Amino acid sequence: MGRRFPCSIGKGGITSHKVEGDGASPRGTHYMPGILYRADRTPTITGPITGEMILPRDLWCDAPDHPDYNLLVKAPFAPSHEKLRRGDRLYDLVLITDWNWPEATPHKGSAIFVHRWRRPRYPTEGCIAFRPDHLRWIAQRITPRTRLIIR
Repeated sequence: MGRRFPCSIGKGGITSHKVEGDGASPRGTHYMPGILYRADRTPTITGPITGEMILPRDLWCDAPDHPDYNLLVKAPFAPSHEKLRRGDRLYDLVLITDWNWPEATPHKGSAIFVHRWRRPRYPTEGCIAFRPDHLRWIAQRITPRTRLIIR
């Protein structure tokens, strides 16, 4: 839609050679095919892409050698993972990017999301983070053709 928003990027900067754990945001044009949200903290997202609720047992696998690498999994889950239902507000609303998803290449990076920032310019672990009101504006308007450009 031609809009630009201030955002935070990964603490490792922007890279063309993303690897798991480097803290970098992957350079390129990315689609955002899915939305996850905390129904207890965020109103339902209505728009071209409907959101799915983050439930208490929802995790994201970041174990590069596991068959579910870079996919939503359920607790209990022993391999390395990230909790989606966090105590802080970062993942109250999450846009899933198509980086290394849904068919993941091991060690190429996982959980590259678009989510709420901690504060302006505070780095992420590789995700892109926006001010809460900007994130909600984006989430309500994205379509399967919407692109996130990281350069």
